[in-house]
Amino acid sequence: MNYFANLPPLPASALAVVATQPGGPDVLACVERPLPTVHAGEVLIRVAASGVNRPDLLQRGGLPVPPGVTDILGLEVAGVVVAVGEGVNNIALGDRVMALLSGGGYAQYCVAIADQCLPVPQNLPLVDAAGVPEAAFTVWHNLFELGRLKSGDTLLIHGAASGVGSFAVQCAHAVGARVIATAGGPEKVALLEKLGVWRAIDRHQEDFVAVVAQCTEGRGVDVVLDNVGGPYVSRNLDALAMGGRHVSLSFLQGAKIELDLQIVMRKNLTLTSSTLRPKSLAAKARIAECIRDFLLPWLASGKVKPLIHDRLPLREAAAAHRLLESNANLGKVLLMPEPASESA
Repeated sequence: MNYFANLPPLPASALAVVATQPGGPDVLACVERPLPTVHAGEVLIRVAASGVNRPDLLQRGGLPVPPGVTDILGLEVAGVVVAVGEGVNNIALGDRVMALLSGGGYAQYCVAIADQCLPVPQNLPLVDAAGVPEAAFTVWHNLFELGRLKSGDTLLIHGAASGVGSFAVQCAHAVGARVIATAGGPEKVALLEKLGVWRAIDRHQEDFVAVVAQCTEGRGVDVVLDNVGGPYVSRNLDALAMGGRHVSLSFLQGAKIELDLQIVMRKNLTLTSSTLRPKSLAAKARIAECIRDFLLPWLASGKVKPLIHDRLPLREAAAAHRLLESNANLGKVLLMPEPASESA
């Protein structure tokens, strides 16, 4: 489906969403901004949809953006390329792409580094592809590179009903790993069971350490993918097997932890983590190449697909943030801008 058929030439300006001041969702506003300039190595994308992520909430709350990054929110988009900068040889006008951004995705148009763009498989709706980049970059680097997940491993994922979590579940299955997954409430547990996890745990009702011990006959899991932090970390270490790897994605319950080094040393554990936004362009380009080689075939075959909770108009960015803050979403929340010709 061509979302952009019969649209006029590029406008001089278009809608974008910014935080007018640090604060809650109500500080988000749609503003008119000049179309961004395309420099060498970049492409201009007419946005079909942008993904909403927790770092967006932190930026809205006042977390400074990296130097030189736009104040327009949004770290991932999918859309159609409408302009190509000098030196870009692998992307052409009209290509369907999904892209990881440093910012600028909550908009009708955005600029992306060409090396951080990925082709959208034909079987994947363009709008839904906006739910892929942040999850794909995060999962590939953290789960497969840092966590060294491989076929036959057992993986524990916390918050597995989220956009990144559900993507990680599918990728783990694709590589041949077994997944134990936690989530809050029966609806999310049912979703995880539908995704085929070995054991779904309602974090409100069960002790995941005890369940892991029971499922693995006391051995523990090989990898933990954790977005909770705080008191969960010490319990995760209890759930890890000898030589296990603990990968932190976020710290919803706190960044500061108490750590018993005796457990780390006795079990020969690895604790590691990363975050995408500060990584160099070269590092992100390298991860993108790995995604093209390993994850895109899973997306093209339908073995892995983004789980979409809701698709909201760009002007309802505040509602999207409230939804994410409520932790009620099952999968990704997307924002869809109306065509620029309808924005007046």
